[in-house]
Amino acid sequence: MNAKEMIARRAAKELSNGEVVNLGFGIPTTVANFVPEGVEVLLESENGALVFGAAPKDGEEDPDLGNAGGLPITMIPGSACFDEATSFCIIRGGHVDTTILGALEVDQEGSIANWATPVAPGKWSPGMGGAMDLVMGAKKVIATFVHTLKGAPKILKKCSLPITGKGCVSKIITEKCVLEVTPKGLLLVELAEGVTIEELRACTEAEFLVADEVKPYQL
Repeated sequence: MNAKEMIARRAAKELSNGEVVNLGFGIPTTVANFVPEGVEVLLESENGALVFGAAPKDGEEDPDLGNAGGLPITMIPGSACFDEATSFCIIRGGHVDTTILGALEVDQEGSIANWATPVAPGKWSPGMGGAMDLVMGAKKVIATFVHTLKGAPKILKKCSLPITGKGCVSKIITEKCVLEVTPKGLLLVELAEGVTIEELRACTEAEFLVADEVKPYQL
């Protein structure tokens, strides 16, 4: 199992029956494939889909059906497709319970940067997109990403890239750990097999507290 699948599987365990759940670009889109058995959620995509299922089998893709990242999805009983204006009415109206987003950086205050990388002085790519609405409209924001980029920490004391939302993230899930964002700072609650707290501190710029009982990483 690679790191991205590991993160998606763990993120899927955050879902609860009856929730409206938005899945962002990248790792989050694959969470649809790992919703736990017996858990029924209403998956929502910002490009205009509600109540969809996992990715189709190879050869069974419908080119007219895709998620926000352009990847094929399956429609299930109760599914609906609509325009983006309706989709953002759902998001901005506060009807999304949980959004799972990818991130370039998250800091110890729960701020997230997930849209901009520098391409020239004063110029950024690719653009904000719907994330600015999701971080404000969803009741809970979960950030999912690989813990480091070419060895550099992505969980920082302060985001260095332009932020998408300030203090909006409630939980961080990487392939190494699960951290909760609390009023006292980041709290380590789960640790992946083979990773020590000392090793985690070495690859995490942000400061974090350690729960009285750190649980094994759930898969």
